[in-house]
Amino acid sequence: MVDRIDRQIVHAMQVDGRAPFSRVAAVLGVSEQTVARRWRRLRADGVVRVLGLTAPEATEPSWFVRVRVQPAAAGAVAEALARRPDVSWVSLTAGGAEITCSTRPRSARQRDALLLDRLPRTVQVIDLTALSVLHAYVGGPFEWTGFEDPLDDDQITALTPPAPQPPATLMAAEPDDDALLAALATDGRLSYAELAAVTGWSESRVARRVEALRAAGLLYFDLEIANEQLGHPVNALLWLGVAPAAIASVGEALARAPETAYTAVLTGPANLVVAVICRDTAHLYRFLTEQVGSLPVHTLETSTVLRRVKQAGSLMDGPRLTDPEPPPVRRT
Repeated sequence: MVDRIDRQIVHAMQVDGRAPFSRVAAVLGVSEQTVARRWRRLRADGVVRVLGLTAPEATEPSWFVRVRVQPAAAGAVAEALARRPDVSWVSLTAGGAEITCSTRPRSARQRDALLLDRLPRTVQVIDLTALSVLHAYVGGPFEWTGFEDPLDDDQITALTPPAPQPPATLMAAEPDDDALLAALATDGRLSYAELAAVTGWSESRVARRVEALRAAGLLYFDLEIANEQLGHPVNALLWLGVAPAAIASVGEALARAPETAYTAVLTGPANLVVAVICRDTAHLYRFLTEQVGSLPVHTLETSTVLRRVKQAGSLMDGPRLTDPEPPPVRRT
């Protein structure tokens, strides 16, 4: 069972994924031992996990890819995509005949290998559309907070870390950071001692590098939430067509809605994508008719998510391949 304190701990980690248990405890008015014990239970039960992710500025531009496949092959193709390190999340939508994924390539070569070679030459793929992400609304007021008992404004302020302060000289992730970033992408709450063991650095060097990457806006901490266990099992992707002059206002308005988990401006005929998490289909209906319907949206396509195969860079529960590499696919 997930209760009010559990939900508020989840919200606290949304505000700052590396907030010390002592600070979270002080904000929630409970003991540090209670926060630590409940966090370990939530983590062990698969309800929530903190991930340290590389900001878009440190990589090539992100892409949304919609892949129509033969229904019988959808699971295998989705699992193969999920195994790729440059693919951050994968969902099955449209009755299982479409795969939607987000890819963040480290280089133009890696991007082209997926979008121009691998997917187009896969026999099971009927059609694909690649949409470049121009702007994403993430963090702070744009987090999903549709669950019960969210923190109030004073509690959020007390937990909010300082805003990134770009250094005087341009900073970028370096090859030496790879082991550090890979470890944080698995568990964003690893201690400096644990990160030192992974990287071979001293704890002080690890602490300085993590804080420097974070301050420069190159590293951020995201929360992977099993929203079903918080009483919100309905997931949907909304593809919106909005007039150029209204993109910013519509995008921000939807991104601030409690039901919204992710909003981004895209290239293509649908220039906004919105990921929505709701309690049930009636809740989704109200969101569409009341929230979306009150905005200057010209076109709307709604895709219900049947299964999330990968989220925030990690594989989800459910059937999946166990081989270290994706299985070979038949080529044309």
